[in-house]
Amino acid sequence: MILFAIIDILGAIPVVIQLRQRAGHIESEKASFAVLALMVIFLFVGDKLLDVIGLDIESFAIAGSLVIFIIAMEMILGINLFKPEDEMSSTVSIVPLAFPLIAGAGTMTTLLSLKSEYQTQNILVGILINTLFVYLVLKNVAWLERLFGKTGINILRKAFGIILLAIAIKLFRSNTHL
Repeated sequence: MILFAIIDILGAIPVVIQLRQRAGHIESEKASFAVLALMVIFLFVGDKLLDVIGLDIESFAIAGSLVIFIIAMEMILGINLFKPEDEMSSTVSIVPLAFPLIAGAGTMTTLLSLKSEYQTQNILVGILINTLFVYLVLKNVAWLERLFGKTGINILRKAFGIILLAIAIKLFRSNTHL
């Protein structure tokens, strides 16, 4: 349940719809596999990996918060700050969808915290269940888009843009020592 709250795929639906509109297609299998792989790898070697490249978890979280901040500003203002790339449709399923939106700094930090409280096999079960739920949402994003309609999506995009902005700011503030 902790991972479910942090991943918040339901709250990310407006972002997923926006990415789908820009890219034309979301590869739900590719994105879900990337989420699963990122979380499992980070569970086992995340702290060591950050040490090897000379990063602390706070710096990692701040970098993720800045990417989330930019995505939120795009949603709220209705502008594109990132220049669309020709290969956008093939990469959007990984960046920014799988990382940092779904398996971002908050998720990775949470995994490191869970390691100290729960057994690894229990965390792995949580990762698998959450990845399955992510896959189901991504696979049905076109249906969700039709369900909400254009007006509903615009309202959700603005509302969740503000929520995403608040999450980015909270993540930034909690990892800076000013």
